[in-house]
Amino acid sequence: MNLPNRLTVFRIILIPVFMLVLIFNFPAGQLQVLETNITFSHILAAVIFAVASYTDYLDGHIARARGLVTNFGKFADPLADKMLVMTAFIFMVSMNLAPSWVIAIIVCRELAVTGLRLLLVEMDGEVLAAKMPGKIKTATQMLSIIFLLLGDIYYIGTVLLYLCLIFTIYSGWDYFYQSRDVFKGEL
Repeated sequence: MNLPNRLTVFRIILIPVFMLVLIFNFPAGQLQVLETNITFSHILAAVIFAVASYTDYLDGHIARARGLVTNFGKFADPLADKMLVMTAFIFMVSMNLAPSWVIAIIVCRELAVTGLRLLLVEMDGEVLAAKMPGKIKTATQMLSIIFLLLGDIYYIGTVLLYLCLIFTIYSGWDYFYQSRDVFKGEL
């Protein structure tokens, strides 16, 4: 298994670790940071999530730079990203750190675009590559999760979450618009 694929597997392994840290909320007390009460578990979860998020950038960069793109990587990398982000967002809702309606839109878009990608591959072997709005969406998702876990200091996490929502909607529309020929004559 090459290095980018190992990083992807490592990211997948970090997901249950991230969950356990939040579930068992380590009793280190609450920290007072700029009028927010965040727990040690929130800080640790944010660090774990940040490390996992960085592996997303790193595995893709290494795979392209070294010509190590594999079918496993094409499959597992986006899956790992979705699993990581959706898990974090579900926890955000349960912890009252993010509004459920925003997260529902994000999750529905992720599922719809994943379905579109599968359809395109099945039809003609075309892999729907990530475009800049989708990359911005992913970056704002990951950053919003980190800042929300860290107490949403100066509302940075909230601003990033709503920016993420805008790019979620726009990039979803863009992917479907660019692939509209797939559904030609069926509607």
